[in-house]
Amino acid sequence: MRPVEAGMAGIIEDGQREARLRSVAGAARRERVGEKGSAARQQARRAVAAVGLVFAAGCSGFFVYPGSTGTGTGGSATGDYVYVANATTSTVSGFSVGTGTLTAVANSPYALPVSPTAIAITPANSIVYVAGGTAIYAYAIESGGVLSALNSGSPVAAATVVALDVSPDGQWLFALDQNGSTIEEYQINSSTGGLTSQTTSYAAGGTVVPRAIKVSPNGQFVFVALGTAGDLIYPFNTASGGLSSPLQLSQQAGTSDNALAISAGSTYLFIARSGTGGGLAVYSIGLGGALSEVTGSPFAAGTQPFSVAVNKAGTDVYLANQLDGTISGFSIGSNGALTALTGSPYSSGSAVTALAIDNSGNYLLAAARNGAPDLSLYSFDPSTAGKLDFTASTATGTDPTLPVALATTH
Repeated sequence: MRPVEAGMAGIIEDGQREARLRSVAGAARRERVGEKGSAARQQARRAVAAVGLVFAAGCSGFFVYPGSTGTGTGGSATGDYVYVANATTSTVSGFSVGTGTLTAVANSPYALPVSPTAIAITPANSIVYVAGGTAIYAYAIESGGVLSALNSGSPVAAATVVALDVSPDGQWLFALDQNGSTIEEYQINSSTGGLTSQTTSYAAGGTVVPRAIKVSPNGQFVFVALGTAGDLIYPFNTASGGLSSPLQLSQQAGTSDNALAISAGSTYLFIARSGTGGGLAVYSIGLGGALSEVTGSPFAAGTQPFSVAVNKAGTDVYLANQLDGTISGFSIGSNGALTALTGSPYSSGSAVTALAIDNSGNYLLAAARNGAPDLSLYSFDPSTAGKLDFTASTATGTDPTLPVALATTH
């Protein structure tokens, strides 16, 4: 396995660490976010305070971040859009997905104050959250997919984020912190994009390399990929935002779990896994989030699987192979077993890093960190089930842009 750099979210850190993964060392505990944290996070909060934003104490375990209160509201876009986070150029690029086309939205790409690491869109398609540096920023999605900064362009939260996801009801934003021990959970003000935060700390056996966080479509679980330390499964109460004590899925030494996807019915968990025993791992999700590996899992794929996406019909799943520059496609059987699709693997950009299904469900989008091209659009073949047909591509700015994450409207 050839190592690749790990300087930002979405990039595997050099080498596969040899570690015997153990059970969870401790249950999740709540802690108040205040003066605690890293020096970098404290510096970010001082910067936020410098522009006149003040933390106000909330109920136990919470603080209230005023976000964009009084400075604008979320948008109400209903179109089919994709937004790409570009690390080298510190921009977000927006595109309208048409019939086999990608068209840049007005004013794209949008300059960011930091190099982005993660991006997520609320289910109402009203707000885009972008994380980078030691902060999270919010943007309203306006008519035509145009983005406008909320909170006068200042951060709506302070965090060093690897990955973001929003709960299906749109109430909660989850941010997996780079520190290897923290999940930041924020209650979303859907009118302003402002965030009210609570922090969950975890202790996982093995060497933790935070990779991904995903809320199940039924809103009952939060899954966390921790690279060589395996995965955590939190039962989730979406009404209160409460996370219960997690289960841990441990892995053998030399294995890294890098990305997650969940079937629409919250029946199966799909894991992009690299290293020893790598491929696309599939687990059935049982009572309380207990996982049972499907017979035949992990299913063979390319080198360095790094992102995974399930089509809207729930019939097929796609895996980005970062070192191959390919996408592996599989049909999903009634028992969760996978069968390679006709023509798989499919050619993509160099170091393909992120996958997503578009709003219409008719296209798969792929972002490649080394470009060639930056963003690819694939349609689903009309005569061969699940097969990908390359349809269009585009640069996400003046190359090299280094796309590291993407998000599509719902």
